[in-house]
Order: sequence, then structure tokens, then C-alpha cells
Amino acid sequence: MTRTTSISTHEVTNQSPPFRDVNLFTSDKAQLEAVEREGGKAGTKALTAFGAKTGSADACERGRLANEFPPRLKSFDEKGNRIDRVEFHPAYHECMAISMAEGLHCATNEHLLQGGKPKPGANVIRAAGSFMAVQMEPGHCCPVTMTNASVAALVTEPDLAGAWLPKILVRAYDSSFQPAAGKRAVTIGMGMTEKQGGTDVRANTTRAEPVSEHGSGAHRITGHKWFLSAPMCDAFLILAQAPKGLSCFLLPRFLPDGGLNAMRIQRLKDKLGNRANASCEVEFEGALAWRVGEEGRGVATIIEMVTLTRLDCAVSSAAMMRFGLANAIHHCKHRQVFGRKLAEQPMMASVLADLALESEAATALAFRLARTFDHPGDPREASWQRVMTPIIKYWVCKSTPGFSYEAMECLGGNGYVEDGTAARIYREAPVNAIWEGSGNVMGLDVLRVLMKEPDAAELVIEGLGQDVAGNKRLSAYLAGVREILHRPRELEANMRVFVEGLALATAGALLNAHAPHAVSDAFIASRLEGPFRRTYGAGLTRADTAGIIDRAAPVGL
Repeated sequence: MTRTTSISTHEVTNQSPPFRDVNLFTSDKAQLEAVEREGGKAGTKALTAFGAKTGSADACERGRLANEFPPRLKSFDEKGNRIDRVEFHPAYHECMAISMAEGLHCATNEHLLQGGKPKPGANVIRAAGSFMAVQMEPGHCCPVTMTNASVAALVTEPDLAGAWLPKILVRAYDSSFQPAAGKRAVTIGMGMTEKQGGTDVRANTTRAEPVSEHGSGAHRITGHKWFLSAPMCDAFLILAQAPKGLSCFLLPRFLPDGGLNAMRIQRLKDKLGNRANASCEVEFEGALAWRVGEEGRGVATIIEMVTLTRLDCAVSSAAMMRFGLANAIHHCKHRQVFGRKLAEQPMMASVLADLALESEAATALAFRLARTFDHPGDPREASWQRVMTPIIKYWVCKSTPGFSYEAMECLGGNGYVEDGTAARIYREAPVNAIWEGSGNVMGLDVLRVLMKEPDAAELVIEGLGQDVAGNKRLSAYLAGVREILHRPRELEANMRVFVEGLALATAGALLNAHAPHAVSDAFIASRLEGPFRRTYGAGLTRADTAGIIDRAAPVGL
């Protein structure tokens, strides 16, 4: 008998360890500093605990499962009765429970029930929590965001606020499908987009007809929504044409008598990304809803909600940048190629450092914007918010898809397969640039602000003075951005140039004032000077790439 020798053919070597069991707060220097700088220091202890939870191996697995087993529509029960339910994998519900227990849907509004004023830094602290929840799993953050933002609209209607806020402003998650009266906690969704109008919501054709038998403000809604987000929410803020014009309504899933409202889910959207979250097409067949705000002023009623969701778009995209960067650096510090670690190879070091610059700039902008929501009584902060919300949303969200691809490429083939998180983030990246208004819509919103408040942009630019002081390159660039304002006939055509220019100038100013010189100098030299760049890793010849990478590297790994 011939004996064969067993030969191992599958010894795994030269692979980076899985990126998990990392504290997403304490490992991220840029986030830590931004939270403290913008007024959220009081939340450090809670955020540290949340960072450990969202960066754990368990959280990573929840995110994988929630995306690998996307929601399914169940239109009818076993007897043929219409039920219009969406079923989710348990991992999705676990993600929701974690984020809502942290108060990401209610922490900034809890004072409305408790009395008193909002806690100092509440919006910055919430932004940090959202920043980490996105890295755990981004799709579930959609209903969390909408529930948080819905309060701004609901408070305009005291009776509705009195009925719904006690269920919204509770740190709990209740996934049961039943009338809100029997639930401990509720979530709120949103539906504005229609087939024929898209962004132009004033072209909506959904009708709202007043009815008297269900109290003040009750209407029957008939029509459709081409996109309705998170259809298992307990109620939805929608826009419909009332007798006096486009108005805002709250439409619950269940009627006062406990029966299902006439909201018929036609199909779930088969989306590029955002797989864990359900989005749908829906028909309203005389569904019952209650008006929110003044009739005919639906856009004005819902605009405060949209401003808050745009903040979350920027925070979410900045978080995806950070997660992609952290994974790329982690991999490149472990992977060896041609006798050296990838992170030590000059071209790869330039790419990683360039990504780190963009990520830190996005983080700085998102948290600076969150700070404005903590100071509603400050005229300068209010002006900053009106001008910079669409600008930051534009630049951060539009930068994320290209960034995500480059971060994925750093992992090579390991990044392109669905086993890891890079491919998921890459598919997720475009959604925030489209949701709540695409790039041109953001430009038009900035233009409207400038037409209504001609001095608003000047106030923002003047406010950057201290952070720009002493940096001639940054001052010169900012002066060029300001010059666009003095050519009003060309302003609309140049709006994208202005929006991107002010975003870059603001990011440069924040980094100049608060980041190490290695970071701020390289950002300003590579973004605000020289020829237009089309790829990452170009223009950092003289930069301290090792220092930039060390700052961005996940601490403790």
C-alpha cells in the first residue's frame, strides 16, 4: 500500500484581519475632535459606549444579514385579505432597536415632553451617534432620520403633536404591526415624490378632500407616490393638493377604529443600494389623513423637516467615507506587496493620505453644520445653516461615490466581492446625493437663499475670516469664490462652481484652524491650488503622507 503525504493547499497568509471589534468613536481622531470642538463634549461617555457597540463583530454581522436578506412585500394574508406588510430580517430590527435605544430619533426633541430647553450640544451628539450607526448599517438610518425630522412639522399642529409625540419621543423600538395606540413607540416616514414631478413637488396630483366625520383637518387622500420611504412606519408625512393648494398631511397606517388605512403598496423598489431599507410605490385609495400646518403651505410646513434630513444626508455620507477609509488603511497596514506593507508604498501612501484629507474635511463640515442646529437663536448660526446646509449636502454627498470606489480599490479584489463591506458601501454611496434633492436642486436652493437674503453668503464668508487668517492661499481662494457673487447675471449658471468653491473654502478654513498642519496644508495645496485633479493620489508630492495616514488610521488596531 502506498502512503500519500497530506499537503496543505489552503494556508491563509498575507491577509488583513477582519475590520471588527473596533470602537468607532475612540478610534477616529477627526470625529473625536469635531464633537468636542462643536459643543458635544458632554456626550463623550455615551458615545464611547455606542462606538464599541456599533463597531463590534455582532454589529458587523447584523449589517451583513440585514443587507443579504432584504425586505419582502407580503400583500395578502393566507385568506386573500389585503395586508400590505413588509417583512424584514431580524437583524434589521436589531439595528433599529440599537439606534432608537440610543435616541437617534428623539434625543434632540425630548425636552418637548420633559419641559425646559434642549440639552447643550444635543444635535452634535446625535450627529456623532448617527455617524457610527451608519457605519454599523446605513439603510436602517432612513426611518430613524425621518422620525427625528418629523417633529419639526408635527409641532405646527398642537393636536397631532399631543397625540403622536409621546410615542415618538421615547427611546424604544416597537416593530409590531398594529395601531399606534397599542404601541410603546412609533416611527414616521415620508412620501413626496410622484411619477410626473419628481423634485417638482408642486406638480403633484395626489388629491386631498376634506371630510367632517373625523375631526378638524381630516381629509381623504387619493393618488400615488412614486417613492415612499420605509413603508412599515406607523404614519407618513405626505404632500397632496387640497382645495387651497399643496398641503402637508399625516397619514397613519391604521384607522381610528383599528382597521388598515387605504394605503396600497404596489411594489418595493429594486434599488442599487440601501438594500436593508424598504422603499416603495404606493397608491392611496381614499386614505384618511390629517392636515399638518396651514392649508396651501405644504412646502413651507415640511421644509424644516427637509433641512434636518439634509443634515443627516451629509452626516451619513461623511460616515461612509470614514468607514471606507478606515477599512482601506487597516487593510493596507497589514497587506504586504513587493517586500513592503501596502501603506508604505509611495503611490498607495499618496492615495490613502488623499482619501484621509477628504474624509476629515467631510467630517469637519458635517459636525460644523450640526452645531448650527444647537443655536437656533443665534442669527449668524441661523444664516450659516440656511446657506451651508445645501452646500455641505451637495459637496459631501456628491464626493462620496468616487471616494468609496477609490477606498474599495485599495482592497483590490477583496473590496469588489460582497463578502466584505466595501462593495456594500460603494452601492450605498449615491443615495444621499439623490435623496432630499440632487446636486442641481441644492444649487437652486442656495440661489433662492441668496435672492431672498442677499447678504447671507457674505455673512458666512466673513465668519470664516478668523479661521482663514494668516493663510494667503486660502484667503486668495475665498476671494475668488466671493467674486462669483458680484456677477449676478451669471450666478445661476455658475452656481455649481460657487457651491463647490464655498464648500472647499469652508473645509479648508476649518482644517486650517483645527487640524494638524500636515492635514490642512495638504488639503489646501491639493484642492485649492494647481490644476484640476481627476484622481486621488495626485498632487501630494510634498505632503507628509505618513503623518496624514497615522492621524486617520483607526486607533487601537
